[in-house]
Amino acid sequence: MAKRRRERSRGRASSTRGPRRARKDNEGLLPVLAQAVRQVEAAIYSGDHRMSVRSKFQVIALLTREERARVMSDPGTSKEFKDAQLKRLDGIGTILAMTAARDPSLLATIGEGSELAELGQLQRQELLEAAGIEEKPKPVAAEPDLPGKRTVVPQSVLSHQLANPFMAPDIEAVRRQVEVRPQRLAGWELLEPLLRSFEEVGDGAASCMPLPDPGDAPVSPGLHLMKHQAQVVAAAAKGHRRFLLADEPGLGKTAQALLSAQAAKSYPLLAVVPNVVKANWAREVGLWTPSRSATVIHSDGESTDAFADIVIVNYEILDRHRSWLADFGFRGMVVDEAHFIKNKSSQRSRNVLEISRRIRTRTGDPLLMALTGTPLINELDDFLAIWEFLGWIDATKPIGSLMAALEATGLQPGDPGFYAAARQCVIDQGIVRRRKIDVVADIPARRVADLPVELDDAAGRSIRRAQEELADVLLTRYDAAIRRQPVARRVEGIDHAVVHRVATWARKQAEAAGTSDNVFTMMRKIGQAKAGLAADYTAQLVDNVGKVVFFAKHIDVMDTAEEAFASRRIGFSSIRGGQTRKARQAAIDSFTHDPEVSVVVCSLSAAGVGLNLQVASNLVLAELPWTEAEQTQAIDRIHRIGQHQPVTAWRILAAGTIDTRVAELIDRKAGLAARALDGSREEAEAAADVALEALAGLLVDALETRGG
Repeated sequence: MAKRRRERSRGRASSTRGPRRARKDNEGLLPVLAQAVRQVEAAIYSGDHRMSVRSKFQVIALLTREERARVMSDPGTSKEFKDAQLKRLDGIGTILAMTAARDPSLLATIGEGSELAELGQLQRQELLEAAGIEEKPKPVAAEPDLPGKRTVVPQSVLSHQLANPFMAPDIEAVRRQVEVRPQRLAGWELLEPLLRSFEEVGDGAASCMPLPDPGDAPVSPGLHLMKHQAQVVAAAAKGHRRFLLADEPGLGKTAQALLSAQAAKSYPLLAVVPNVVKANWAREVGLWTPSRSATVIHSDGESTDAFADIVIVNYEILDRHRSWLADFGFRGMVVDEAHFIKNKSSQRSRNVLEISRRIRTRTGDPLLMALTGTPLINELDDFLAIWEFLGWIDATKPIGSLMAALEATGLQPGDPGFYAAARQCVIDQGIVRRRKIDVVADIPARRVADLPVELDDAAGRSIRRAQEELADVLLTRYDAAIRRQPVARRVEGIDHAVVHRVATWARKQAEAAGTSDNVFTMMRKIGQAKAGLAADYTAQLVDNVGKVVFFAKHIDVMDTAEEAFASRRIGFSSIRGGQTRKARQAAIDSFTHDPEVSVVVCSLSAAGVGLNLQVASNLVLAELPWTEAEQTQAIDRIHRIGQHQPVTAWRILAAGTIDTRVAELIDRKAGLAARALDGSREEAEAAADVALEALAGLLVDALETRGG
């Protein structure tokens, strides 16, 4: 039967179909379109505005347009047949017009340049198959602005589309979107004056929109939302939807974004983030909004859960997933480290701006948040892309509420007071900028912040394999020890006394043999694997806050970091073992006094004590020390008398490895380990204890995984 349908439909005319013979009235595409348009009409009139209905409206309209063009240009049919076909097409067009009158936002789906999303392509194929038409695949032309782009659609996204669980479009918000045409400001070039307004007013002027009193944003037990964070959440709860959140690093921008999305009910939410913080975002979702699910997109998205509330994707693979992300139905979008899109000609910037534009067109008033710690007055042109992402401007002019605010000032460029008024107009759109010193009463004087990173390269895979092999060795040894025990002494579940004996044996054996399953050796390999990621994050901090102290345990990790800084043209000095006193002091002086030297790369053993580096308030621990005392000594290089800024130590942790367990053990032993200095015996014993407990924890995890 399918073959006969294909034979009857052979020759269908368009750029992808050949000529066809005249059909009976109940055959072909027209009766299929007539039935489908009645279904859409009934759905819209009953208040059904699901994405599947809107997409079907678009498919019917585009197929009707194609069929009309084919009928008009077909030389092989009589005038009478053409007139009859056109009359039937007019009937379908009339129903489409009446349906769009009921819901004017449908017109946006068939405007110039409109394209079918994945769901629409599936619906188009179904209608053509129902009409007995087999359409030849169209050649896909590469997009000129995205050379070499390879797009994918994860299977779970297709399942999500077919299940039609999309959020209904915000029809009323779309209707309220009225383009503000400049009147008094018509003819003025306004983008350059807006940028200049941040220079004309000068330093010291307020850089934060008015914020409401903090509300009672619900947070998980044991967590505390600081006043400056709660103010942003309260603004979102009161209806503000566009934020350039430019707080200094360490002030909790991720928590503010997640809780703002919760307050604004902006789910599903898309978070576009650097790869180095992708795992941390998923962790923060579980911490601050545990009732919401998150999925992280990796590579082609095979493990993506399209039914999650929050979808997290990194810039590097955004081009691969742009098509489905743009049409997925997100009600909110967060761009972390938004200065990454400052170059509007870059592929990553074009991807972000296109997705934002499509979300604003579809949703009407989505929550859009750009997070960056970059100071506002720093390469002001960089902020044009961020303002465009937020929908404050387009490529050439202010739009929407920003244009309305500028018109309301009654001023023009050149008028006294224009720059101050224009600057305030931009800030009131949603710029939020607080410095640590501004909210110092809210934040602790010293804190340790963990930054999990993923080791996706060959080194990371090698580390995970070695960790699995070590776990297998421990399991084998544990099973042998249990078999040797008398039955009367065996315990129900995991025997933790045996676990401790096996861990002790493994540590001694590995150290004696010098094998690669030595936990100390494994931690060194982890440090080497994450050295580049730690250097990348340090470079981001330099862009945001200025001088940063970088600590590592091993020389090769320090070397990798210094190579990364040199390639980025970031000035650095180095403090490591074997330096003369003069060279050491020169490194300290250059970091302290030279504005071109932004990073000092320090050895934990050589620079952990006796240094004053308080010119910085941010420190990166690229490798974990073995004790809390070592960690405190490193932090105290910047947390000293005379330090007027809150201090943040960023620990770079390799997710999914023993690295995270060592961090937990160090924190658990805080205050218990001896505070001995300079590598005393107590310090060495504490390090051995952490290594022993890390091995024991690895064995317990393996036992729990297999069920005892």
